[in-house]
Amino acid sequence: MTLSHHTVAIQQVHSILMGARHRGLDTAPMLARAGIAPSLLESPLARISQRQYALLIRALRRELRDEIWGLLSRPLPPGSFGQCMRQLVRCATLGEAMRDGFAMYHLLLHDFVPRLTVREGSAHVQFVLRRASDARLDYAVKAFMLLAFNAFSWLVARRIPVLEVDYTAEQTSTDTSRVYQVPIRYGQPHVGLWFDARWLALPVVQSPQSLREFLAGSPANLIVKYRDTSSLTERIRRLLRKRLGDDLPSLEQVGEALAVTPQTLRRRLREEGRGFQQIKDELRRDAAIEYLLHTPLPLLDIANRVGFSEASTFHRAFKQWTGVAPGEYRLSHGPLA
Repeated sequence: MTLSHHTVAIQQVHSILMGARHRGLDTAPMLARAGIAPSLLESPLARISQRQYALLIRALRRELRDEIWGLLSRPLPPGSFGQCMRQLVRCATLGEAMRDGFAMYHLLLHDFVPRLTVREGSAHVQFVLRRASDARLDYAVKAFMLLAFNAFSWLVARRIPVLEVDYTAEQTSTDTSRVYQVPIRYGQPHVGLWFDARWLALPVVQSPQSLREFLAGSPANLIVKYRDTSSLTERIRRLLRKRLGDDLPSLEQVGEALAVTPQTLRRRLREEGRGFQQIKDELRRDAAIEYLLHTPLPLLDIANRVGFSEASTFHRAFKQWTGVAPGEYRLSHGPLA
């Protein structure tokens, strides 16, 4: 069983449901199709699996007939993304694909405009609003940016290294720095991201044949496929995962294994918006959620497998991480094979 999967904050569920709720729809059937217990939404620290989140996206898209889940003033017709990608796989370079893709969405989107500009060797993608912002529009723009970024990464078969991410609001979640693994600049005029302009010359390597498989696996592949596995955070996470059932190594021991001094390790983690203890806690939390959702293991066995010698200690830690006791978490979901 793979325990490398990150989990998704329950706030993401609240946010993505805003469109359906704005339309007055009953969200319970959609949550049920994704295997998400409604009671979990009452805990602000709760987490769900990436699979559950992808299933919820699919359920919302089907129920609302809208590829942006009812978050905008007008729906994005089903099939829009596929139609756009069929054009982009014929582009020669990433730069051509980004410009053509954004031009197509200029015609489809009415609430914001995606733009690509190049200045002094830096490429800047920004999303300019066409109407006053609200919570639904803000989430739609951020979600569109992440999905577009991963789609463009798929076109060139590698993750495009991001330098900075701009958000208009103030900081509300540590998940943002984990997703992009770069500094987040809050309070900016527009949502957007920056990367080295030389990546615009990367060739598009996908084809209409590979696109069929890609579209069959969306949206799950857009959520998880192009995580930066070379980042220091992910390297530490992989190293710790190998020792998950034992005493986890200290920061000094991790630095020795990676041939990095503790001071450099702390500095580079700060640059990625992470902390060593935070990485350890998130790894244990995500592994515990995987075990609770996908195995019938007793709580003591799960506790041992994520590095706790006593069920009571694991119980307290899990409740601190998610706001829900592990037994309650499992009962509210039932096994998701």
